[in-house]
Amino acid sequence: MPYYLQRFKYAANSMKALVAKPKNRRDAAKKLIEAHGGKLHEYFLQFGAYDVVLIAEYPDNATATAISLTVGASGAFSGGETTPLITMEEAVKAMTKAGKAKAAYKPPTK
Repeated sequence: MPYYLQRFKYAANSMKALVAKPKNRRDAAKKLIEAHGGKLHEYFLQFGAYDVVLIAEYPDNATATAISLTVGASGAFSGGETTPLITMEEAVKAMTKAGKAKAAYKPPTK
């Protein structure tokens, strides 16, 4: 299954609820991901523009999108992003394909 990096920013009401009653949200994320046929690898809180970062495997891009839609529709987060991750084995395959097809591409010139 492909890997994905997802980042989410808590909405103010979610942050307020977590401060008032601290909870480990990893299990909730794991349950949602597994319900979509995926596998959660890591779940972290982070500093910066986003509050949560996770690494998961999903069967496909549609599943990754469904996760984002489910979480976004909940109102618990005010933003997020999903980044597909490429393993080194996949990267080498892509490099090999690029090398074989490079003659087909002509860059723009003046």
